[in-house]
Amino acid sequence: MEFNKIKNKGQARLFKNDYLEMVTKTHPVVIYSIYFPIIAFLLYYAHAYKNIIYSKEIFLFITGVFCWTLFEYILHRWIFHMVVESTRAKKIIYAIHGVHHEFPRDKERLFMPPVPSIIIAFAFFSFWYFTMGWNVLAFFPGFVFGYLIYGSMHFAIHAFTPPVFLKALWRNHHLHHYKFPSKGFGVSSVLWDLVFRTIPHKDEA
Repeated sequence: MEFNKIKNKGQARLFKNDYLEMVTKTHPVVIYSIYFPIIAFLLYYAHAYKNIIYSKEIFLFITGVFCWTLFEYILHRWIFHMVVESTRAKKIIYAIHGVHHEFPRDKERLFMPPVPSIIIAFAFFSFWYFTMGWNVLAFFPGFVFGYLIYGSMHFAIHAFTPPVFLKALWRNHHLHHYKFPSKGFGVSSVLWDLVFRTIPHKDEA
């Protein structure tokens, strides 16, 4: 992720084509309107048509949320911050995440855009269907709900002043952006930063 300095105003241009540029941006409401109905439908279908009892649904849903928190950490630390050498790979990493580090207050690039988001979600759903069968109907909504919590937290961190009870998460992520890009990979939770010892400490800042 190579750029001259962090810019707290403005927005990067990723594509010359206006249409391609448009699909790199989104708003939280667009993402909510896609995924909340999917979550509700899958949970309903799981119980009504696949006879998954409510207690099992709740367990699988919570497990899905928990698995998202680990996936979030792994994705952020080892994919988004991957060290690459080739010019093409650097451009890809920049488009995926570097642009956010250069323009951290660009509100239109705080959620993954709908098109790549849906493609990736379908790939995950397919993988887990072949792994856990119809249990995916309760697990996947939890995983997606975890993503929505993450995206909402990420949007709020960059767009609003933190409430007192969430100040630690705000601090953790801002230190990641402005001081320690190799620490503070958790956004919706600091759990895995604590486990893997990558949490930024106040005395270091």
